[in-house]
Amino acid sequence: MDKSESIKNLAIALSKAQSEMSGAVKAANNPFFKSKYADLGEVIKAVKEPFANHGLSYVQFPIEDNGRVGVETILMHDSGEFLSNLFTVALTKQDAQGAGSAITYCRRYALQAVAGIPSEDDDGNAAVKQIKSSGFKFDDVAKSWVDAAKADITVLDQLEDKNYRAFIEGYL
Repeated sequence: MDKSESIKNLAIALSKAQSEMSGAVKAANNPFFKSKYADLGEVIKAVKEPFANHGLSYVQFPIEDNGRVGVETILMHDSGEFLSNLFTVALTKQDAQGAGSAITYCRRYALQAVAGIPSEDDDGNAAVKQIKSSGFKFDDVAKSWVDAAKADITVLDQLEDKNYRAFIEGYL
């Protein structure tokens, strides 16, 4: 990793930007693994506005290093401070298509890493929305149930209200 002599302003700005960022939405389909993933566009969408709001920007340059391809990602602050790192992978397909795919893969993961954002867990997000709309409040009693259930999940059998039980389970 390379960085400017000071990264104080960059660190403050990144912290503020991260407080505004959500995860990158898993909207693209991976037919090979029959799963969804956050593509590069979703990662960029997650960081673009929070970065701009706090004087942050980034650039990514394709690189080649001893048969490996990837990117150099540079996170910059309007103060002139920066962080830079390389991320490369071995090519599985030795042609332009393989290189392009590997570079896009590296861009996506390097940007997520430098921004500190995860891919969103769609199931987890749905559960949180359900919890928030349940009408229950996460108060001291709820916290006690969560703590007890973390120590011994069978304590939830004592809860007769199935909706409240689901609410508590949402915090485990």
